[in-house]
Amino acid sequence: MPDAVPAVHLADLLFRWPRQPAPCLDIGEFVVAAGERIFLHGPSGSGKSTLLGLIGGVALPERGRIEVLGQALAALSGRRRDRLRADHVGFLFQQFNLLPWLSAIDNALLPTVFSALRRARAGAERPPRAEAERLLARLDLDPADWQKPAATLSIGQQQRVAAARALIGRPELIVADEPTSALDAERQQLFVDLLLQEAAANGAALVFVSHDLRLAGHFDRTVELAAINRAAGGGAA
Repeated sequence: MPDAVPAVHLADLLFRWPRQPAPCLDIGEFVVAAGERIFLHGPSGSGKSTLLGLIGGVALPERGRIEVLGQALAALSGRRRDRLRADHVGFLFQQFNLLPWLSAIDNALLPTVFSALRRARAGAERPPRAEAERLLARLDLDPADWQKPAATLSIGQQQRVAAARALIGRPELIVADEPTSALDAERQQLFVDLLLQEAAANGAALVFVSHDLRLAGHFDRTVELAAINRAAGGGAA
């Protein structure tokens, strides 16, 4: 039986910010297997968020190959990269990127608005709104807060809404950038457990970026960015 296509495969990757003489990422190879759960860590400024942006197709490298779910990103138009991300990647951003005027539940449902595939998957067992409610409840967001505009929620509440948005519609790859920074210890554990359980239930790969090494033991593999980045110390976001 052939091996499953990796969720992420980077080869000979070089990325340099405009007007910067030195590259911030220089990676020979990095592979995330299908269904694998990776804990990626490194200090602030080591290039973690930049790497996630490249995996998401938000930026393209100066050199090298990025494949996500078997698709070479450089071979896709910007619109097709956007479609790949919308249909197959659940992003949990460090700054959340919620729409402040939308309610918590409508923010969680956004992937089902932009992706017919995510909408169909979210509605496979229950209506998409009910699936959003299930995720928000599991993330311990009080039902009284589900209809509130995102701008009125606390930072920790917004983080949980962003997590529900990333998970809805069963994406094959989940990318989480410092997702527990605004949570207390109890909710942090609840959050990580939910993320891992949802990823395992759906066979999704998970790339979880954090500087909190206490969480590393929950994952299949721990990767220090400096160990794979030959440009470590080059300066990055």
